[in-house]
Amino acid sequence: METRSLAENEFRDVLRRTGLRATRARIAVYMALKEIGGHRSVHEVAEFVKERGDEIPRMSVYNVVGDLQAAGLVMCADTGPGRALYEVSDTWHHHFVCRVCGKIIDVPCLKGEKPCLDPPAPIGATIEEAQIIFRGVCEGCSET
Repeated sequence: METRSLAENEFRDVLRRTGLRATRARIAVYMALKEIGGHRSVHEVAEFVKERGDEIPRMSVYNVVGDLQAAGLVMCADTGPGRALYEVSDTWHHHFVCRVCGKIIDVPCLKGEKPCLDPPAPIGATIEEAQIIFRGVCEGCSET
């Protein structure tokens, strides 16, 4: 339990540095995303938080994920149609999705920041980000 308290203090500091209040729900959701890693749905995060002993309503988890994303602590892993997936990420990157098994692999962005591409914006618009989804067959599925 002492280790969890240390981690909570670290996450509290991270939230405060980005200007977010360090609420119980924000700490729990951010810790969950960090701990389980990968690309996770709000449902998976809510279930993990519940298993850890925190009862946070699913709508609150959605709101917290939105707050964390707006603060730049969490990235929506754009993998195409379907449920939204989120991850803790310090660097802007893209995703490869295996057409066979559905595995999602991070792909480094050549520029490393938003927007990674510099296409001409529609008149009067500003491009804030561009995510590229690579699709194909992962190494594991290629070997079978």
